[in-house]
Amino acid sequence: MARVMLTDRSVAALQPKEKRYDVADSKRVGLRLRVSTAGVKTWVFVKRIRGESILRSHTLGRFPAITLSEAREKALTLEKEAVEGVDRKAEAKNLQTVRAILDRYDEMHLAQLRTGKQRRKQLEVAFGTRLDDPLNKVERRHLQEFIDKVAGKGTKVLANRYKAAISAFTAFAWKRGYIDHNIGAGLAKAPGKEKPRDRLLTLNEVRAIYDAAALLSPLWTPIIRLLILTAQRRGDIVGLRHSEIDTDRQRIDLPGARTKNGKAHIVHLSEPALEIVNGVTPKNDLMFTTTGTTPVSGFSKVKVEIDKLLPEDMEPWTFHDFRTAFATIMAEGGADEGVVDRILNHSASASAASAVARVYNLSAQLDKRAIVLDRWAELVTKRTAKVVSIAS
Repeated sequence: MARVMLTDRSVAALQPKEKRYDVADSKRVGLRLRVSTAGVKTWVFVKRIRGESILRSHTLGRFPAITLSEAREKALTLEKEAVEGVDRKAEAKNLQTVRAILDRYDEMHLAQLRTGKQRRKQLEVAFGTRLDDPLNKVERRHLQEFIDKVAGKGTKVLANRYKAAISAFTAFAWKRGYIDHNIGAGLAKAPGKEKPRDRLLTLNEVRAIYDAAALLSPLWTPIIRLLILTAQRRGDIVGLRHSEIDTDRQRIDLPGARTKNGKAHIVHLSEPALEIVNGVTPKNDLMFTTTGTTPVSGFSKVKVEIDKLLPEDMEPWTFHDFRTAFATIMAEGGADEGVVDRILNHSASASAASAVARVYNLSAQLDKRAIVLDRWAELVTKRTAKVVSIAS
């Protein structure tokens, strides 16, 4: 790039071209005026740091807000620092805290995820007291110690979920240059294999929980009972909106943005389930909320309340066990496994379906799915309904 003796007049006279271009100043080596295709003129200083092979580029400001003489003064300061080995950009990067980078990660990635808030909370817990430390100062051993500590409490599955969240976050930070190396790469999983839960609620246990839910607050009774009657995921029910309910067709229409696998899903409402949703007064379209802006939370506390109402010798259970119980009991009763899978909205393992197939999969076997859920409601509530044979 040719250097010219820039003057205030020559700088003001520079015109935009089809492509962005730079004009180098011969008086202050490394100083350039960058002219965009829109005619915006920006001062840039490029200099190699002592002992470094990489050129550092610094934006000094726009002309005419920053005059030629001011740009030369700024460039001279940076040149002196470069000779002394001072690297402002590297220092700025080193000072970026975990929290600041996590905010960017949240904005650029987590905010797009259905489970984004949960993932953010996991990362805040994982980094703990280091949230306000520069991320470049956090070492892999710190993160590994946290994962091992969680695993040491007997929660290997949770430890591995933390490991996955940390690895994704540090990879984001490394790829964007916020850290010099990926400190999350190579983190070890919790020792030993994850063992799937083999807990299976019996029909009598499901009934006991369903009956106990009647003694909860008016907010929580319908939530727990709908979880049982629909066999849907917790987030899908607690975040239910009035606009997603079609009472005429007795169903819930969940958009893909609200489901775990990102696929739109139709849920049949049996008579007991329909009565429940009709008895709830929504607030700002949300069916289950105390604020009117976010779904209700506090499942762990409600679980404690329910356990107090159940027999003392009942084995530990989770809300997810409702889905397993439904699938097992209905399959053993003759329901087609494919129909049960559709009710549960399980992701297919095959390759991506065509547009026609996706429409078909959304509505396929709705009649059979309704029969299975009606039968399930009859078994749980012991209320006789007009149910067609599952095997028919």
